[in-house]
Amino acid sequence: MSDKTKILETFPNPNPERDYIIIHTAPEFTSTCPKTGQPDFATIKLEYIPEQICVELKSYKFYLQSFRNDGIYFEAVTNRILNDLVEVCKPRWMKVTADFNVRGGISSIIIAEYTSDTFKK
Repeated sequence: MSDKTKILETFPNPNPERDYIIIHTAPEFTSTCPKTGQPDFATIKLEYIPEQICVELKSYKFYLQSFRNDGIYFEAVTNRILNDLVEVCKPRWMKVTADFNVRGGISSIIIAEYTSDTFKK
């Protein structure tokens, strides 16, 4: 478990017998471009179907804030967020959409998705 995943806290899923989607939107995500050192801004949308546990929001906010000074590319940070949350929450299904603000005249949206072996859509 990495230092970042240690930030994440969870709580028991109140309805593990049912498939339902949880959506959290964080419009103030920031990280740093590893090439230019300039800040990157994004809205991170987390969607998931929990299995036994759910992510606690305050810890999720602090987890996202921990990337503020990290030099990391859009693709890497999106997949890192997904990997860390899957490791901690072990969901049935999860998707992270990172909608980065325009930089250099180009906007970027990165989508990473996970489906457990036991989940049937």
